[in-house]
Formats: sequence, C-alpha cells, structure tokens
Amino acid sequence: MAPRTFAVVGAGFSGAVMARELAEAGHRVEVFESRPHVAGNCHTERSAEGPMVHVYGPHIFHTQHAHVWDYVRRFGEMVPYVHRVKATTGGRVFSLPVNLLTINQFFGTALDPGGAAALIRSKAEPGESAPSTFEEQALAFVGRELYEAFFAGYTRKQWGVDPAELPASILARLPVRFTYDDSYFNHPWQAIPRHGYTPIVEAILDHPGVSVHLSTPWPGGSFDHVVWTGPIDAWFGHANGRLGYRTLDFEREVRAGDAQGCPVMNYCDADVPWTRITEHKHFAPWEDHAATVLYREFSRLCGEGDVPYYPIRLVKEKEQLLEYVRLAERTPGVTFMGRLGTYRYLDMDVTIHEALGCARAVLSALDAGSPLPTFSVHPLGAA
Repeated sequence: MAPRTFAVVGAGFSGAVMARELAEAGHRVEVFESRPHVAGNCHTERSAEGPMVHVYGPHIFHTQHAHVWDYVRRFGEMVPYVHRVKATTGGRVFSLPVNLLTINQFFGTALDPGGAAALIRSKAEPGESAPSTFEEQALAFVGRELYEAFFAGYTRKQWGVDPAELPASILARLPVRFTYDDSYFNHPWQAIPRHGYTPIVEAILDHPGVSVHLSTPWPGGSFDHVVWTGPIDAWFGHANGRLGYRTLDFEREVRAGDAQGCPVMNYCDADVPWTRITEHKHFAPWEDHAATVLYREFSRLCGEGDVPYYPIRLVKEKEQLLEYVRLAERTPGVTFMGRLGTYRYLDMDVTIHEALGCARAVLSALDAGSPLPTFSVHPLGAA
C-alpha cells in the first residue's frame, strides 16, 4: 500500500487517535485545529492558583474496554479515581445517582435494599406502554417525588425544554441503585490523568508522520482523503441550517481552602440558575493546594460562535441530520467521525474506541482498494 496524505480536521481524541494510527501505518497526516490547543473539550491546564482545571467542564475517564484502557495508558499516567457527585435540592444535600442512602435520606427511612426497592415500586408511575419521554421514564423509574426533587428542574435548565419533550433515552444513563454504592460510574477502569488530558493528546500526536497546525481552521487543499471531526453541518456550509446544540458558560471563582468538599455539586432546584458547580482540586486528591478554583456552569442554546457541547437530537434536528447524512453519502474523499462529525453524545472512551475502529476500517479499505468509509459510526444508527 503506497503512502497517502491525509488531512485530519480537529485535534481532540477522535482526530488525534486517527492521525496516530494512520501515521503508524506509514501515511503522512496534517492535523488542523482551530483552537490554540489540542484535546478539544477535554483540554486541561494548570491554573495560576495551582489546581489543574478542566477548562471546558469536568471530564472523568471511565471505560469497560480493556483495549481503550491500555491505549490511553501508552501516552500518560492514569491515576485511579472514583467519581462521586452530590446534589442540592430543597436546601438539602444528597448523593447521586439515586442510591440506598439517597432514598433513606430523602424519605427519612432506614430501609434495607429490599425495603427500598419496594418503596420505589410503590411510588413509581409506569404507563400503559413503554416510556417515550424523559418525564415518563423518570416517573416509571422513581416516582413523582424523586423526579421533581432531582430531575425535573435540573433537566429544564440543562436542555432548555420541558422533560416531557425530551426522549426517554437521555435518562437511561442514570441508574437507580438499591445499595450504598455512590460511584457515579460502574465501569471497571476509572481514572484521571496525573498531568491532565492535554499532555496525553499531545503525546498521541507526537509522531514524525504527523504535523499539527494550531489556531488553524480547515484551509482546504489537495489531500488523498480528509477525516473531518468538526460539525457535520459545518462541512456543508450549514446548507440545511445549523444543527442544534446546547452550550455551556462558566463563572469562575477562586477561594481559599475547600469550598464544597466534592468535585461536582448538582443544583436541582429550578430557581437556581446554574446546573452545577465544579471544584477542580478534588479531581486530583494526590495534590495539595491552598486555593481552590470553582466553575459555576450555565447551560443555554448554542449560538454561531459558541462551543457546541450536547447535541439536541430532537425531531427537528434529526430531520436536518438526515439531510446531512444524505449529502455525506454523496461526498467522496471525506470520513466523518467523532462527537461533532456524527452528531452524537460520546464519552471519551467511546470516542477512542470508535476512532481505533474507524482507523482499522480506513486502512483495510486502502489495502483492498475499496472506497473509504463515510462515517466512523452511522449518525442515524445511535441516539
């Protein structure tokens, strides 16, 4: 297979992993990144006050894929870390996800797992058919009291719409546990990089076959193939309108000492304007800092110049996405991949997993003389 020249647009995990795999196979890769740093929304940097800051909001690495765990550790030291989230609602603090302690605290009980499960069953409001909306799913899971306390107000703030307008699949990520396990994730490998995510992505891109151009939007040019990890609608000049995203604003505060005693505190009451507060020093308990850095997080509709975070994927956006998928399938020479390229919410480990799979598919197609894939994963095949 003769070496080819690839352009990879975007230097987050998707673009970095693809660039590395192509370069290790002997190809030449030019990476174009519009921001002044690599790692995309996973970017971390050391604050002047000391704590390492997750600049675009908290990112915790967790995975069930052994090969992804092995891959990321090739490029940086991962320190075991169990993420625990607290929630303030009605002037009280509870643990999330909803677990045995949450249930006993909320209802003023001292139930064992069986008793708690029976209590929640008695409060659940299952419909006559499978839940189709976020609200129906929550009511079927936990009943109205817990739904109103922990999910209704937070969800309205996060998504900007009533939970009755959101698909049930959004809530599928939030389990209810009848044990005292308050770990937010249940994957076998959970960690935080000792020196942050950005050095890991820099190390992935550190290959003689890869050239990285920061602060450089896609300039066009002649390449054998383009791997696009930016918004799929942007590649087509938003010909069918802009796909909808939620974006985040952060209000930064510095204090002395420890401000909230945990890395993330959700604020579930609708009359509190922010959705959560992140205290970054708690992501690195092996470090000791006199000062602490807090980010209050506010969610809103993404504008033209904003950083896109969460794809909305309601009916209107899915109709638009279908039009862009049709355009992409008629566009040779481009592979769309990653969170923005496939318009899907992706955790970091899934991003790496899919990038490795897409790289294998590209290299196999080159070997076989076949057309290269249009998508890493088809955007309409997953929520």
